Amino acid sequence: MVACVLGAVAALASAGAAAAERQAPGVLVFGAASLAEVLDDLGQTFTARTHIPVKSSLAASSALAKQIEAGAPADVFFSADLEWVSYLEQRGLLRPGSHHNVVTNRLVLIAPADSSVSLRIAPGFDLVGALGQGRLATGDPDSVPVGKYARAALEKLGAWERVSGRLVRAENVRSALAYVSRGEAPLGIVYQTDALAQKGVRVVDVFPADSHPPITYPIALTNRAGPAAAQFVAFVTSAAARPIFIKYGFQPLP
Repeated sequence: MVACVLGAVAALASAGAAAAERQAPGVLVFGAASLAEVLDDLGQTFTARTHIPVKSSLAASSALAKQIEAGAPADVFFSADLEWVSYLEQRGLLRPGSHHNVVTNRLVLIAPADSSVSLRIAPGFDLVGALGQGRLATGDPDSVPVGKYARAALEKLGAWERVSGRLVRAENVRSALAYVSRGEAPLGIVYQTDALAQKGVRVVDVFPADSHPPITYPIALTNRAGPAAAQFVAFVTSAAARPIFIKYGFQPLP
């Protein structure tokens, strides 16, 4: 009889804990793939302070915006460019006044860590010659932010026309990074923070800041966001989050 009573109590306690977990006011962040490490750190720090769980869904900003448009249950959208935030704002899918520009990044040319290629990025630089028989990995320039920044930079530097037919059009920046780290592409264009996160690549050179639009990461609340999501965005845009961004190579905006 005692065993039965104890079993029943344990079952009730377990059910209660499960119910409490289901009811926890968690935050679901749809974040650009390049934010993987920093978002994990931000989420853990925020949860330690507030006991509010944070989950992240990572992909290209373009893919995430389309998912939100299709009804995905995101609370927060953290994009790698301004265009996809504007896309959702124009469709009335983001909370008015919740858009904040948070950090910036740099665009870099990378090669596998064991590669000996050397190239100085400047107008008219011979990117095709450095590729040899290989291809250039970056995000799809028709939709993925890093690919769009890459195309803008290469057009400005006079290299786009010769290299545009030699692209590996990755679905997001981390896929482009993987192609290079595995040696499947001799060169790639990614964000500086991605290169810092992957030991299998090295930075060949950094693109001039004036060769492409500023790489700005905006964050905003979706229309379904509750108070917990607003708390998370307030934390991400506060001075307390600045050291976390800096640790991963991002530059916080004033």
